[in-house]
Amino acid sequence: MTNLRADRVRLFGFLQDPGTQPRFWERVSDDVDWTVQGTHPLAGRYHGKEAFLDATFRRLAGVLKGGAKLEVEQVHVDGDITVAELYSTSTTNEGAPFTNRYCWVCRFDGDTIVEVRAYLDSAMVAYTVLRNETAR
Repeated sequence: MTNLRADRVRLFGFLQDPGTQPRFWERVSDDVDWTVQGTHPLAGRYHGKEAFLDATFRRLAGVLKGGAKLEVEQVHVDGDITVAELYSTSTTNEGAPFTNRYCWVCRFDGDTIVEVRAYLDSAMVAYTVLRNETAR
């Protein structure tokens, strides 16, 4: 289990820099079932990696300087389920810190993420996305 946990910590660590994020996305199934909980502009159920990326990370890239940057706070592994607690180190286009926290409950099939339920601060996302998209 220790090697599996170390692998998952390393995997989620790729999210801290947009330059290393492709290494994370390589381990996400092309037909992932990804649900972002909440009532904000990024919330929804996405069928497929590209649909999720278009609606979330690529959209955030337009409102966050340098894109979304997520650091690992905790990783919990139990069989094919990994829970990753992450926090944002991003800055909005306005120069404000985007200090959001995330909890992703991920189901793996082998080394590949096939399903995710993501939880975050809906109010912060709504405020940041709507304010910064209209400011452009």
